[in-house]
Amino acid sequence: LADVLAQHGIPFWYSQTNIVGAKQWHDEIGSALSRCDWFAIVLSPNSVDSIWVKRELLYALQQKRLVDKIVPILLKSCVYEDLSWTLPIYQFVDFSKSFDQGCRDLLRIWGVGLRWKKSPKK
Repeated sequence: LADVLAQHGIPFWYSQTNIVGAKQWHDEIGSALSRCDWFAIVLSPNSVDSIWVKRELLYALQQKRLVDKIVPILLKSCVYEDLSWTLPIYQFVDFSKSFDQGCRDLLRIWGVGLRWKKSPKK
């Protein structure tokens, strides 16, 4: 997904690539959250069990600037209500059945059409 966003010029923050050595990772996450215009949350059994994902979502839910800009991405079937009882009010982007269709639906949020520059890694 990070590759697809990068290929389409969608700026994003991803901990595995944006946190560099010798940084306080929790401060880096907080700083990124304070700057974001949109909040996409990838939902899977692992993410709904993560206390840090829950904290990030709770932060986003409290931000007036992110009203109508929280995008739940359903990667794998899971009990997402474990993160927040408010998630069902959002329109989900479903990647669980088709990665390509999920990408199309996600990019459409920002008015971008899907195009592959190289074969995606799934």
